[in-house]
Amino acid sequence: MKIAVTSQNFKTITSHAGKTRRFLVYSGGDNGELIEHERIDLPKDMSMHEFKGGYHPLFESDILITGGCGQGFVRKMAGHNVKVVATSESDPQTAVQKFIAGEALPPAEPHEH
Repeated sequence: MKIAVTSQNFKTITSHAGKTRRFLVYSGGDNGELIEHERIDLPKDMSMHEFKGGYHPLFESDILITGGCGQGFVRKMAGHNVKVVATSESDPQTAVQKFIAGEALPPAEPHEH
């Protein structure tokens, strides 16, 4: 399973997923440990808000965890088989570990678009 997390500073979960250009990507190791698989740093025209179609590296993810997003973003990602989870949790590793363990993440603040 590949889990992307919105993180403009590569330290905390950030909101407004559609404008985010930096992502931490995690996967589970053979022993169940959490591995930071890669860091994605996209140019502005590759943010989902600006993206016009074609290949996008986020479409390789199974899950995307974010601090907030609109329903249009959720629908766009679902169209590429990526489930979006919005949370107020600020620590990427904690959020991913809780998600993998099946624990509920605290809900995100309402998204203002």
